[in-house]
Amino acid sequence: MRPDVHRWLRRRTYTATSWTAADLAAAKRAQGSTVSVVLPALDEEATVGAIVRAIRAELVDRAPLVDEVVVVDSGSADRTAAVAAAAGARVVDTGSVLPAHGRVPGKGEALWKALHATSGDLVVFVDADLVGFDPMYVVGLLGPLLTDPAIGYVKALYDRPLTTTEGIVPSGGGRVTELLARPLLNAFWPELSGFVQPLSGEYAGRRELLERVPFVSGYGVEFGLLVDLAGLAGVDALAQVDLGTRQHAHQSDAALGRMAGQILQTAMARRPGAGSSSSQLLQFLRTGDGVEAVSWDVAVTERPPMSTVRAAAPGSR
Repeated sequence: MRPDVHRWLRRRTYTATSWTAADLAAAKRAQGSTVSVVLPALDEEATVGAIVRAIRAELVDRAPLVDEVVVVDSGSADRTAAVAAAAGARVVDTGSVLPAHGRVPGKGEALWKALHATSGDLVVFVDADLVGFDPMYVVGLLGPLLTDPAIGYVKALYDRPLTTTEGIVPSGGGRVTELLARPLLNAFWPELSGFVQPLSGEYAGRRELLERVPFVSGYGVEFGLLVDLAGLAGVDALAQVDLGTRQHAHQSDAALGRMAGQILQTAMARRPGAGSSSSQLLQFLRTGDGVEAVSWDVAVTERPPMSTVRAAAPGSR
């Protein structure tokens, strides 16, 4: 292991149980900070309500740690928006935020527009498909930010059980991480190789940093944020927190392949001199007549840093 990564792991890896919601609420009050929790969602009516209720009950009503809970809906066809609103979230649709910039598909678009739709000094992002959500996820992600001013961005690490036909594999999730993201980081950004879950969907950061980096519209958003924030603020401004176990729905290998294609596009865009690459991913299906080729477009769109969008808006200073 590289000595710098070893030092970073010892200094910047935390455990969520190191803090309580009440203690962090007191620290937040003393600093005069505000906190926004954002759930990007697309057709997540089965899980989003329970997550919102848990956050409001434990971190808004019981301990005043969170100031706003916002669900950013990417055009769900189910009752995601209604369920989230009934649970107590403020729901915004991506099409209604910065309409002059249009609307592109992908999780990263919801996260980028969430910066414009929220006001917290600290922003926590939580996936809306979590099963058995624990409010300590939010507490853990906020802990380093509220206790160490040198830390600007915090990612979650956790075990991801994978349910298979043979049972549950305790840490079988994260296939794209192990097969693509981790090899990419070790090869080209080895200073970031200490991140256990570089693609985790739960993370928190200071708005002043988040608004200074671009957001990739698709599944490459987590990879892009990690690389770009490290380049902007330095690796020592980044940390990770062990949240224990995270459960969510798992996708098929073909779907993960398309996700990997977007992450690869994101990584290559951050390698000077890498040149242009094809954004077409060819996959194959077995049919009654043999094998059928299916082509997918895995190109990603990069949204500009939100600070530049604000600066260009009429009446901005």
